[in-house]
Amino acid sequence: MSFINKPHSITTVSAIKAFKDNYIWLINQDMNGVLVDPGDAQPVFKYLKDNPLNINVILITHKHHDHMGGVKEISDRFPNIKIYAPKNSIFCFDYHGLVEGDSVEIDNMNLKFNVLETPGHTDDHIVFYNDDALFCGDTLFGCGCGRLFEGTAEEMFNSLQKIKGLRQSTKVYCAHEYTLDNIRFAMSLKKNNSLLNRRFDEDRLKSITLPSTIKVELETNPFLLARNSEEFKSIRLKKDAY
Repeated sequence: MSFINKPHSITTVSAIKAFKDNYIWLINQDMNGVLVDPGDAQPVFKYLKDNPLNINVILITHKHHDHMGGVKEISDRFPNIKIYAPKNSIFCFDYHGLVEGDSVEIDNMNLKFNVLETPGHTDDHIVFYNDDALFCGDTLFGCGCGRLFEGTAEEMFNSLQKIKGLRQSTKVYCAHEYTLDNIRFAMSLKKNNSLLNRRFDEDRLKSITLPSTIKVELETNPFLLARNSEEFKSIRLKKDAY
């Protein structure tokens, strides 16, 4: 995926696979890079060996190790790096704490991301977004949403309502490859749904199903289609038992 930010500059977003099904997202513009949720440094270093660039910024959505476990090693290699993470967390590295309404401006890349607080998966979860892209960690998945480890169903429902308000063309960069399993679950709720059937047929041919878009999620994601927190809770319980 690529989009134009300023004359003669193209920003690309690449997926670096980590662990079993994690994605570390790398935003690249003019040989400068931003990493989102680097849970493991080694896949990043392997990628940079073949694609050299300077890492300027790390964005962290929440405190789980598979989203921030590689930060220390990466920051040791890039000592001038800036790290942004939820303010309501304690990490073993220096970082700029963020709350809803804050923004991150990356001047040398002409990039800006706004911040939403999205508790549910964890109490500290935040997401980063602009008109082009949403980096949503474990709040929203392709045709699904994150498990409720610390938050309540009502909190997650309210968090997803915030995401529903983003531009429909916004590309959705989730942190895990769960899409096909999530579509199968959604199809078990809605038999013979043409939109779900088409999404499954298209996505099963892809090695990476992401990014999705807000529009696609609004059409097919059962958690975004839930009309209230009680309906969301009922769907979440069914998914946990699926």
